[in-house]
Amino acid sequence: MTESNATPGANAVSSSNDAVLQISGVSKSFGALIANDNISLSLCRGEIVALLGENGAGKTTLMNILFGQYRADCGSIRVFGRELRNHSPNDALTRGIGMVHQHFTLADNLTVLDNILLGTESLWLPFSRRKHARRKLQGIMDDAGLVVAMDSYVRDLTVGEKQRVEILKALFRDVRILILDEPTAVLTPQEVDDLFVLLRRMAGQGLAIILISHKLHEVLAISDRVVVLRQGQLVATTNTREVNREQLAELIVGHQVERPQAADSKKGDVLLSLTNVSILDNATEKHLLRNINLVLHANQITGLAGVSGNGQSILADVMSGLRKPDQGEFTIKGQRQQGVTPSALTRQGLARIPEDRHALGVVSEMTLWENLLLDELGESPAWRLNWLLDRRAARDAANTLIKQFDIRCSSAEQPAGLLSGGNMQKLILARNLARAPAVILANQPTRGLDEGAIAAVHTLLIEARDAGSSILLITEDLDELLRLSDEVVVMYNGQLSKPVQASGLSPRELGLRMSGAL
Repeated sequence: MTESNATPGANAVSSSNDAVLQISGVSKSFGALIANDNISLSLCRGEIVALLGENGAGKTTLMNILFGQYRADCGSIRVFGRELRNHSPNDALTRGIGMVHQHFTLADNLTVLDNILLGTESLWLPFSRRKHARRKLQGIMDDAGLVVAMDSYVRDLTVGEKQRVEILKALFRDVRILILDEPTAVLTPQEVDDLFVLLRRMAGQGLAIILISHKLHEVLAISDRVVVLRQGQLVATTNTREVNREQLAELIVGHQVERPQAADSKKGDVLLSLTNVSILDNATEKHLLRNINLVLHANQITGLAGVSGNGQSILADVMSGLRKPDQGEFTIKGQRQQGVTPSALTRQGLARIPEDRHALGVVSEMTLWENLLLDELGESPAWRLNWLLDRRAARDAANTLIKQFDIRCSSAEQPAGLLSGGNMQKLILARNLARAPAVILANQPTRGLDEGAIAAVHTLLIEARDAGSSILLITEDLDELLRLSDEVVVMYNGQLSKPVQASGLSPRELGLRMSGAL
Protein backbone atom coordinates (compact mmCIF):
# COMPACT_ATOMS: atom_id res chain seq x y z
CA MET A 1 0.00 0.00 0.00
CA THR A 2 1.36 3.42 -0.90
CA GLU A 3 1.07 6.49 1.26
CA SER A 4 -1.16 8.29 -1.20
CA ASN A 5 -3.87 5.68 -1.30
CA ALA A 6 -3.49 5.08 2.45
CA THR A 7 -4.64 8.63 3.12
CA PRO A 8 -8.27 8.74 2.10
CA GLY A 9 -9.15 11.45 4.59
CA ALA A 10 -11.49 11.06 7.53
CA ASN A 11 -13.47 7.86 7.70
CA ALA A 12 -17.18 7.51 8.17
CA VAL A 13 -16.84 8.00 11.91
CA SER A 14 -14.70 11.12 11.78
CA SER A 15 -16.81 12.73 9.09
CA SER A 16 -19.75 13.03 11.47
CA ASN A 17 -20.53 16.01 13.66
CA ASP A 18 -19.43 14.14 16.77
CA ALA A 19 -15.82 15.41 16.70
CA VAL A 20 -14.61 15.92 20.28
CA LEU A 21 -11.04 16.84 19.31
CA GLN A 22 -9.60 18.75 16.39
CA ILE A 23 -5.84 19.34 16.10
CA SER A 24 -5.01 21.75 13.27
CA GLY A 25 -1.56 22.63 11.91
CA VAL A 26 0.37 21.88 15.10
CA SER A 27 4.16 22.21 14.93
CA LYS A 28 6.79 21.85 17.64
CA SER A 29 10.59 22.16 17.49
CA PHE A 30 13.32 21.52 20.02
CA GLY A 31 16.21 23.57 18.71
CA ALA A 32 17.05 22.24 15.26
CA LEU A 33 14.92 19.12 15.78
CA ILE A 34 11.42 19.37 14.30
CA ALA A 35 9.35 16.99 16.40
CA ASN A 36 5.93 17.85 14.88
CA ASP A 37 5.52 19.47 11.48
CA ASN A 38 2.07 20.91 10.64
CA ILE A 39 0.03 18.00 11.98
CA SER A 40 -3.75 17.91 11.79
CA LEU A 41 -6.06 15.16 13.00
CA SER A 42 -9.50 14.69 14.52
CA LEU A 43 -11.09 12.35 17.03
CA CYS A 44 -14.79 11.59 17.40
CA ARG A 45 -17.02 10.51 20.21
CA GLY A 46 -16.79 6.74 20.66
CA GLU A 47 -13.82 6.38 18.27
CA ILE A 48 -10.56 4.55 18.93
CA VAL A 49 -7.70 5.99 16.87
CA ALA A 50 -4.25 4.37 16.86
CA LEU A 51 -1.36 6.82 16.53
CA LEU A 52 1.60 4.99 14.99
CA GLY A 53 5.18 5.79 14.09
CA GLU A 54 8.80 4.93 14.77
CA ASN A 55 10.47 5.87 18.04
CA GLY A 56 11.18 9.56 17.69
CA ALA A 57 8.47 10.12 15.02
CA GLY A 58 6.71 12.70 17.21
CA LYS A 59 3.76 10.72 18.60
CA THR A 60 4.37 11.31 22.29
CA THR A 61 5.35 14.94 21.66
CA LEU A 62 2.01 15.56 19.95
CA MET A 63 0.10 13.93 22.79
CA ASN A 64 2.12 15.87 25.38
CA ILE A 65 1.06 19.06 23.58
CA LEU A 66 -2.56 17.93 23.75
CA PHE A 67 -2.21 17.08 27.44
CA GLY A 68 -0.58 20.43 28.22
CA GLN A 69 2.94 19.31 29.05
CA TYR A 70 4.41 21.03 25.98
CA ARG A 71 3.35 24.21 24.19
CA ALA A 72 2.97 24.07 20.42
CA ASP A 73 4.95 26.58 18.37
CA CYS A 74 1.91 27.09 16.16
CA GLY A 75 -1.46 25.55 15.36
CA SER A 76 -4.68 25.13 17.31
CA ILE A 77 -6.47 22.54 19.44
CA ARG A 78 -10.23 22.45 19.91
CA VAL A 79 -11.83 20.18 22.50
CA PHE A 80 -15.60 19.77 22.48
CA GLY A 81 -15.82 22.80 20.24
CA ARG A 82 -13.79 25.13 22.48
CA GLU A 83 -10.22 26.16 21.81
CA LEU A 84 -7.63 24.88 24.25
CA ARG A 85 -4.76 27.34 24.47
CA ASN A 86 -1.72 27.67 26.77
CA HIS A 87 -3.16 24.96 28.94
CA SER A 88 -1.66 22.87 31.73
CA PRO A 89 -2.22 19.16 32.42
CA ASN A 90 -4.72 20.18 35.11
CA ASP A 91 -6.59 22.26 32.53
CA ALA A 92 -6.61 19.24 30.20
CA LEU A 93 -8.01 17.01 32.95
CA THR A 94 -10.66 19.61 33.72
CA ARG A 95 -11.68 19.59 30.07
CA GLY A 96 -11.96 15.78 30.12
CA ILE A 97 -8.58 14.73 28.68
CA GLY A 98 -6.66 11.99 30.46
CA MET A 99 -3.29 10.48 29.56
CA VAL A 100 -1.53 7.28 30.54
CA HIS A 101 2.16 7.98 29.95
CA GLN A 102 4.65 5.46 28.63
CA HIS A 103 7.01 6.39 31.48
CA PHE A 104 5.54 6.43 34.95
CA THR A 105 4.39 9.60 36.72
CA LEU A 106 3.81 8.09 40.15
CA ALA A 107 4.93 9.03 43.67
CA ASP A 108 6.96 6.10 44.99
CA ASN A 109 6.46 7.06 48.65
CA LEU A 110 2.64 6.94 48.44
CA THR A 111 0.21 4.04 48.25
CA VAL A 112 -1.63 3.03 45.11
CA LEU A 113 -4.85 4.59 46.41
CA ASP A 114 -3.11 7.84 47.35
CA ASN A 115 -1.50 8.07 43.90
CA ILE A 116 -4.87 7.66 42.25
CA LEU A 117 -6.48 10.25 44.53
CA LEU A 118 -3.76 12.85 43.87
CA GLY A 119 -5.27 15.88 42.18
CA THR A 120 -8.86 14.64 42.39
CA GLU A 121 -9.78 16.42 45.64
CA SER A 122 -9.56 20.02 46.77
CA LEU A 123 -6.94 20.81 49.39
CA TRP A 124 -9.64 22.68 51.30
CA LEU A 125 -11.77 19.61 51.94
CA PRO A 126 -11.90 18.87 55.69
CA PHE A 127 -11.49 15.14 55.01
CA SER A 128 -10.69 12.77 52.17
CA ARG A 129 -13.47 10.67 50.64
CA ARG A 130 -11.31 7.56 50.76
CA LYS A 131 -14.13 5.06 51.33
CA HIS A 132 -15.95 6.27 48.23
CA ALA A 133 -12.69 6.29 46.26
CA ARG A 134 -11.85 2.77 47.40
CA ARG A 135 -15.25 1.45 46.28
CA LYS A 136 -15.00 3.21 42.91
CA LEU A 137 -11.47 1.99 42.30
CA GLN A 138 -12.39 -1.58 43.24
CA GLY A 139 -15.21 -1.49 40.71
CA ILE A 140 -12.86 -0.29 37.98
CA MET A 141 -10.32 -2.99 38.84
CA ASP A 142 -13.00 -5.67 38.78
CA ASP A 143 -14.22 -4.52 35.36
CA ALA A 144 -10.75 -4.11 33.82
CA GLY A 145 -9.08 -7.13 35.37
CA LEU A 146 -6.13 -4.88 36.34
CA VAL A 147 -5.68 -5.84 39.98
CA VAL A 148 -3.22 -3.99 42.22
CA ALA A 149 -3.21 -3.92 46.03
CA MET A 150 -4.58 -0.46 46.89
CA ASP A 151 -2.59 -0.08 50.10
CA SER A 152 0.78 -1.13 48.64
CA TYR A 153 3.43 1.54 48.29
CA VAL A 154 4.33 2.27 44.69
CA ARG A 155 8.03 1.86 45.47
CA ASP A 156 7.35 -1.82 46.23
CA LEU A 157 5.54 -2.52 42.95
CA THR A 158 6.98 -4.16 39.88
CA VAL A 159 7.17 -2.33 36.58
CA GLY A 160 4.07 -4.15 35.37
CA GLU A 161 2.08 -3.24 38.46
CA LYS A 162 3.09 0.41 38.12
CA GLN A 163 1.80 0.38 34.54
CA ARG A 164 -1.54 -0.91 35.80
CA VAL A 165 -1.72 1.90 38.35
CA GLU A 166 -1.20 4.42 35.56
CA ILE A 167 -4.12 2.96 33.61
CA LEU A 168 -6.34 2.88 36.70
CA LYS A 169 -5.37 6.45 37.55
CA ALA A 170 -6.72 7.68 34.21
CA LEU A 171 -9.86 5.54 34.33
CA PHE A 172 -10.63 6.80 37.84
CA ARG A 173 -10.95 10.41 36.62
CA ASP A 174 -13.97 9.85 34.37
CA VAL A 175 -12.21 11.30 31.33
CA ARG A 176 -14.03 11.72 28.00
CA ILE A 177 -10.85 11.67 25.89
CA LEU A 178 -8.28 9.07 26.94
CA ILE A 179 -4.72 8.95 25.59
CA LEU A 180 -2.98 5.61 26.11
CA ASP A 181 0.77 5.52 25.46
CA GLU A 182 1.83 1.84 25.20
CA PRO A 183 -0.79 0.63 27.72
CA THR A 184 -0.38 -3.11 27.05
CA ALA A 185 3.40 -3.32 27.21
CA VAL A 186 3.36 -5.41 30.40
CA LEU A 187 0.09 -7.33 30.08
CA THR A 188 -0.52 -10.98 29.20
CA PRO A 189 -2.74 -11.82 26.20
CA GLN A 190 -5.65 -12.53 28.54
CA GLU A 191 -5.19 -9.18 30.32
CA VAL A 192 -4.98 -7.41 26.94
CA ASP A 193 -8.22 -9.07 25.92
CA ASP A 194 -9.87 -7.90 29.16
CA LEU A 195 -8.56 -4.37 28.69
CA PHE A 196 -9.79 -4.24 25.11
CA VAL A 197 -13.25 -5.41 26.20
CA LEU A 198 -13.27 -2.54 28.70
CA LEU A 199 -12.06 -0.01 26.14
CA ARG A 200 -14.66 -1.12 23.62
CA ARG A 201 -17.38 -0.86 26.25
CA MET A 202 -16.19 2.59 27.27
CA ALA A 203 -15.99 3.68 23.62
CA GLY A 204 -19.52 2.41 23.15
CA GLN A 205 -20.55 4.72 25.98
CA GLY A 206 -18.95 7.69 24.21
CA LEU A 207 -15.33 7.71 25.38
CA ALA A 208 -12.91 8.83 22.64
CA ILE A 209 -9.54 7.05 22.75
CA ILE A 210 -6.13 7.71 21.21
CA LEU A 211 -3.89 4.66 21.44
CA ILE A 212 -0.12 4.81 20.89
CA SER A 213 1.24 1.32 20.36
CA HIS A 214 3.95 -0.58 18.54
CA LYS A 215 2.03 -3.86 18.77
CA LEU A 216 0.44 -3.89 15.35
CA HIS A 217 -1.71 -6.96 15.92
CA GLU A 218 -3.30 -5.13 18.87
CA VAL A 219 -3.77 -1.99 16.78
CA LEU A 220 -5.61 -4.04 14.17
CA ALA A 221 -7.75 -5.67 16.87
CA ILE A 222 -8.88 -2.57 18.76
CA SER A 223 -8.74 0.57 16.61
CA ASP A 224 -11.24 2.08 14.19
CA ARG A 225 -8.68 4.24 12.41
CA VAL A 226 -4.89 4.57 12.24
CA VAL A 227 -2.83 7.75 11.90
CA VAL A 228 0.85 7.33 10.99
CA LEU A 229 3.63 9.83 11.71
CA ARG A 230 7.11 9.66 10.23
CA GLN A 231 9.91 12.07 11.14
CA GLY A 232 7.41 14.47 12.64
CA GLN A 233 5.05 14.54 9.65
CA LEU A 234 1.64 12.99 9.08
CA VAL A 235 2.11 10.45 6.28
CA ALA A 236 -1.05 8.31 6.39
CA THR A 237 -4.58 8.16 7.75
CA THR A 238 -6.75 5.14 6.98
CA ASN A 239 -9.51 2.93 8.28
CA THR A 240 -8.02 0.02 10.20
CA ARG A 241 -10.07 -2.53 8.29
CA GLU A 242 -8.38 -1.44 5.04
CA VAL A 243 -4.81 -2.39 6.05
CA ASN A 244 -2.91 -5.41 7.35
CA ARG A 245 0.08 -5.74 9.64
CA GLU A 246 2.68 -5.76 6.87
CA GLN A 247 1.20 -2.65 5.26
CA LEU A 248 1.18 -0.80 8.58
CA ALA A 249 4.81 -1.71 9.24
CA GLU A 250 5.78 -0.40 5.82
CA LEU A 251 3.87 2.86 6.36
CA ILE A 252 5.60 3.35 9.71
CA VAL A 253 9.21 2.92 8.57
CA GLY A 254 8.88 3.77 4.88
CA HIS A 255 10.01 0.36 3.61
CA GLN A 256 9.24 -3.32 4.11
CA VAL A 257 10.14 -4.76 7.51
CA GLU A 258 10.67 -8.42 8.33
CA ARG A 259 11.42 -9.61 11.84
CA PRO A 260 14.16 -12.25 11.87
CA GLN A 261 13.34 -15.81 12.86
CA ALA A 262 15.85 -17.71 14.96
CA ALA A 263 16.92 -20.98 13.32
CA ASP A 264 17.45 -24.16 15.32
CA SER A 265 20.69 -24.20 17.27
CA LYS A 266 22.51 -27.03 19.02
CA LYS A 267 23.08 -26.63 22.75
CA GLY A 268 26.61 -25.79 23.77
CA ASP A 269 28.34 -25.89 27.15
CA VAL A 270 26.62 -24.82 30.35
CA LEU A 271 27.53 -21.16 30.92
CA LEU A 272 25.28 -20.30 33.88
CA SER A 273 23.30 -22.31 36.38
CA LEU A 274 21.06 -21.65 39.36
CA THR A 275 20.43 -24.51 41.76
CA ASN A 276 17.70 -24.40 44.44
CA VAL A 277 17.88 -20.61 44.67
CA SER A 278 15.37 -19.12 47.11
CA ILE A 279 14.63 -15.69 48.57
CA LEU A 280 12.36 -15.18 51.58
CA ASP A 281 10.50 -11.95 52.28
CA ASN A 282 11.17 -11.50 55.99
CA ALA A 283 8.26 -9.10 56.43
CA THR A 284 5.63 -11.54 55.13
CA GLU A 285 7.57 -14.79 55.60
CA LYS A 286 6.65 -15.72 52.03
CA HIS A 287 9.03 -16.90 49.37
CA LEU A 288 9.69 -14.40 46.59
CA LEU A 289 11.69 -17.11 44.81
CA ARG A 290 11.35 -20.78 45.71
CA ASN A 291 13.87 -23.46 44.67
CA ILE A 292 14.73 -21.94 41.32
CA ASN A 293 16.63 -24.28 39.02
CA LEU A 294 17.84 -22.87 35.73
CA VAL A 295 20.56 -23.94 33.29
CA LEU A 296 21.68 -21.70 30.42
CA HIS A 297 23.68 -23.19 27.54
CA ALA A 298 25.89 -21.61 24.90
CA ASN A 299 24.21 -21.03 21.52
CA GLN A 300 20.77 -21.00 23.11
CA ILE A 301 18.06 -18.43 23.87
CA THR A 302 15.95 -19.40 26.87
CA GLY A 303 12.68 -17.48 27.04
CA LEU A 304 11.28 -16.66 30.48
CA ALA A 305 7.54 -15.95 30.48
CA GLY A 306 5.36 -14.83 33.37
CA VAL A 307 2.79 -12.29 34.45
CA SER A 308 4.58 -9.26 35.88
CA GLY A 309 5.05 -9.55 39.64
CA ASN A 310 5.63 -13.31 39.80
CA GLY A 311 9.36 -13.04 40.51
CA GLN A 312 11.00 -12.30 37.15
CA SER A 313 12.44 -8.97 38.30
CA ILE A 314 13.81 -10.50 41.50
CA LEU A 315 15.41 -13.32 39.52
CA ALA A 316 16.98 -10.75 37.20
CA ASP A 317 18.37 -8.90 40.25
CA VAL A 318 19.93 -12.13 41.53
CA MET A 319 21.55 -12.85 38.18
CA SER A 320 22.78 -9.24 37.95
CA GLY A 321 24.45 -9.30 41.36
CA LEU A 322 22.00 -6.77 42.78
CA ARG A 323 20.43 -9.21 45.23
CA LYS A 324 21.87 -12.09 47.22
CA PRO A 325 19.79 -15.28 47.48
CA ASP A 326 19.04 -16.69 50.92
CA GLN A 327 19.98 -20.18 49.74
CA GLY A 328 21.08 -22.01 46.64
CA GLU A 329 24.02 -21.95 44.26
CA PHE A 330 24.80 -19.58 41.38
CA THR A 331 27.57 -20.48 38.94
CA ILE A 332 29.05 -18.92 35.80
CA LYS A 333 31.27 -21.12 33.65
CA GLY A 334 31.43 -23.59 36.53
CA GLN A 335 32.65 -21.00 39.04
CA ARG A 336 30.44 -20.48 42.07
CA GLN A 337 29.32 -16.90 42.61
CA GLN A 338 29.01 -15.80 46.21
CA GLY A 339 28.52 -12.22 47.36
CA VAL A 340 29.55 -10.90 43.95
CA THR A 341 28.98 -7.37 42.68
CA PRO A 342 27.55 -6.38 39.29
CA SER A 343 30.99 -5.24 38.15
CA ALA A 344 32.52 -8.61 39.11
CA LEU A 345 29.86 -10.41 37.07
CA THR A 346 30.55 -8.10 34.13
CA ARG A 347 34.22 -9.09 34.28
CA GLN A 348 33.18 -12.73 34.11
CA GLY A 349 31.21 -12.16 30.92
CA LEU A 350 27.68 -11.31 32.05
CA ALA A 351 25.88 -8.59 30.09
CA ARG A 352 22.67 -6.91 31.27
CA ILE A 353 19.89 -5.31 29.24
CA PRO A 354 17.74 -3.92 32.08
CA GLU A 355 13.96 -3.80 32.22
CA ASP A 356 13.85 -0.02 32.69
CA ARG A 357 16.31 1.46 30.20
CA HIS A 358 15.78 5.03 31.42
CA ALA A 359 16.32 4.39 35.13
CA LEU A 360 18.83 1.52 34.95
CA GLY A 361 20.22 1.39 31.41
CA VAL A 362 21.77 4.79 30.88
CA VAL A 363 22.88 7.86 32.79
CA SER A 364 20.67 10.39 31.03
CA GLU A 365 22.82 13.44 31.75
CA MET A 366 26.02 11.83 30.46
CA THR A 367 26.99 11.86 26.80
CA LEU A 368 26.66 8.92 24.45
CA TRP A 369 30.38 8.24 24.42
CA GLU A 370 30.50 8.22 28.22
CA ASN A 371 27.54 5.83 28.43
CA LEU A 372 28.97 3.53 25.76
CA LEU A 373 32.16 2.99 27.75
CA LEU A 374 30.62 2.53 31.20
CA ASP A 375 30.91 -1.28 31.13
CA GLU A 376 34.42 -1.38 29.64
CA LEU A 377 36.23 -3.16 32.46
CA GLY A 378 39.06 -4.78 30.54
CA GLU A 379 42.64 -4.63 31.70
CA SER A 380 43.78 -2.07 29.15
CA PRO A 381 41.11 -0.61 26.85
CA ALA A 382 42.50 1.53 24.03
CA TRP A 383 41.07 4.69 25.54
CA ARG A 384 42.76 4.32 28.93
CA LEU A 385 46.27 5.59 29.60
CA ASN A 386 47.14 4.02 32.93
CA TRP A 387 44.53 5.73 35.14
CA LEU A 388 43.99 8.61 32.74
CA LEU A 389 41.27 8.89 30.12
CA ASP A 390 42.29 9.40 26.51
CA ARG A 391 39.22 11.36 25.46
CA ARG A 392 40.03 11.27 21.76
CA ALA A 393 40.43 7.49 21.78
CA ALA A 394 37.30 7.14 23.91
CA ARG A 395 35.25 9.19 21.45
CA ASP A 396 36.69 7.24 18.52
CA ALA A 397 35.72 3.94 20.20
CA ALA A 398 32.22 5.29 20.86
CA ASN A 399 31.80 6.55 17.29
CA THR A 400 32.73 3.09 16.02
CA LEU A 401 29.94 1.57 18.11
CA ILE A 402 27.48 4.29 17.09
CA LYS A 403 28.10 3.44 13.43
CA GLN A 404 28.18 -0.34 13.95
CA PHE A 405 24.88 -0.43 15.86
CA ASP A 406 23.19 2.35 13.87
CA ILE A 407 22.52 4.60 16.86
CA ARG A 408 20.81 7.64 15.36
CA CYS A 409 21.96 10.75 17.16
CA SER A 410 23.33 14.23 16.52
CA SER A 411 26.83 13.28 17.80
CA ALA A 412 28.65 11.28 20.44
CA GLU A 413 28.43 14.40 22.63
CA GLN A 414 24.62 14.21 22.78
CA PRO A 415 23.18 13.45 26.24
CA ALA A 416 21.85 9.91 26.30
CA GLY A 417 18.55 11.08 27.77
CA LEU A 418 17.67 12.82 24.50
CA LEU A 419 17.71 9.59 22.48
CA SER A 420 14.47 7.99 21.33
CA GLY A 421 13.54 4.71 23.01
CA GLY A 422 14.81 2.58 20.14
CA ASN A 423 18.15 4.34 19.91
CA MET A 424 18.59 4.25 23.67
CA GLN A 425 18.11 0.48 23.53
CA LYS A 426 20.65 0.25 20.71
CA LEU A 427 23.11 2.14 22.92
CA ILE A 428 22.62 -0.39 25.73
CA LEU A 429 23.00 -3.29 23.31
CA ALA A 430 26.12 -1.78 21.78
CA ARG A 431 27.74 -1.32 25.19
CA ASN A 432 27.02 -4.92 26.14
CA LEU A 433 27.33 -6.90 22.93
CA ALA A 434 30.52 -5.27 21.67
CA ARG A 435 32.51 -7.21 24.28
CA ALA A 436 31.12 -10.61 23.15
CA PRO A 437 29.64 -11.63 26.53
CA ALA A 438 29.20 -15.25 27.53
CA VAL A 439 25.76 -14.70 29.10
CA ILE A 440 23.22 -12.01 28.21
CA LEU A 441 20.35 -11.15 30.53
CA ALA A 442 17.85 -9.45 28.21
CA ASN A 443 14.96 -8.11 30.30
CA GLN A 444 12.11 -6.70 28.15
CA PRO A 445 14.59 -5.75 25.38
CA THR A 446 11.99 -4.41 22.92
CA ARG A 447 9.38 -2.90 25.24
CA GLY A 448 8.00 0.27 23.64
CA LEU A 449 10.03 -0.05 20.44
CA ASP A 450 8.78 0.33 16.87
CA GLU A 451 8.82 -2.38 14.21
CA GLY A 452 12.15 -1.32 12.73
CA ALA A 453 13.87 -1.12 16.13
CA ILE A 454 12.38 -4.47 17.19
CA ALA A 455 13.75 -6.16 14.08
CA ALA A 456 17.18 -4.62 14.75
CA VAL A 457 17.23 -5.79 18.40
CA HIS A 458 16.10 -9.30 17.42
CA THR A 459 18.83 -9.52 14.80
CA LEU A 460 21.49 -8.51 17.34
CA LEU A 461 20.30 -11.09 19.88
CA ILE A 462 20.22 -13.89 17.31
CA GLU A 463 23.71 -12.96 16.09
CA ALA A 464 24.98 -13.04 19.69
CA ARG A 465 23.43 -16.48 20.23
CA ASP A 466 24.94 -17.81 17.01
CA ALA A 467 28.34 -16.44 18.08
CA GLY A 468 28.22 -18.58 21.23
CA SER A 469 26.42 -16.49 23.85
CA SER A 470 23.70 -17.83 26.12
CA ILE A 471 20.70 -15.52 26.43
CA LEU A 472 17.95 -15.40 29.04
CA LEU A 473 15.13 -13.50 27.35
CA ILE A 474 12.61 -12.12 29.85
CA THR A 475 9.68 -10.70 27.92
CA GLU A 476 5.93 -10.29 28.15
CA ASP A 477 5.65 -10.14 24.36
CA LEU A 478 4.73 -13.76 23.71
CA ASP A 479 5.15 -13.49 19.94
CA GLU A 480 8.70 -12.28 20.52
CA LEU A 481 9.40 -15.01 23.05
CA LEU A 482 8.21 -17.80 20.77
CA ARG A 483 9.93 -16.35 17.71
CA LEU A 484 13.37 -16.07 19.33
CA SER A 485 13.53 -18.79 22.00
CA ASP A 486 14.96 -22.27 21.69
CA GLU A 487 13.23 -23.30 24.91
CA VAL A 488 10.80 -21.64 27.31
CA VAL A 489 10.39 -21.61 31.08
CA VAL A 490 7.46 -20.03 32.92
CA MET A 491 7.58 -18.27 36.27
CA TYR A 492 4.46 -18.35 38.44
CA ASN A 493 4.21 -17.31 42.08
CA GLY A 494 7.99 -17.34 42.53
CA GLN A 495 8.49 -20.80 41.08
CA LEU A 496 10.04 -21.78 37.76
CA SER A 497 8.68 -24.51 35.48
CA LYS A 498 10.80 -27.07 33.71
CA PRO A 499 11.93 -25.99 30.23
CA VAL A 500 9.86 -26.91 27.21
CA GLN A 501 10.71 -26.56 23.54
CA ALA A 502 9.43 -23.30 22.07
CA SER A 503 8.43 -24.95 18.81
CA GLY A 504 4.83 -26.08 19.02
CA LEU A 505 3.84 -23.69 21.84
CA SER A 506 1.09 -21.20 21.03
CA PRO A 507 0.70 -17.74 22.64
CA ARG A 508 -2.64 -18.85 24.07
CA GLU A 509 -1.17 -21.96 25.72
CA LEU A 510 1.73 -19.93 27.05
CA GLY A 511 -0.66 -17.34 28.46
CA LEU A 512 -2.53 -20.08 30.31
CA ARG A 513 0.75 -21.39 31.74
CA MET A 514 1.59 -17.86 32.89
CA SER A 515 -1.73 -17.57 34.72
CA GLY A 516 -1.23 -20.92 36.48
CA ALA A 517 -4.08 -22.58 34.59
CA LEU A 518 -1.75 -25.26 33.15
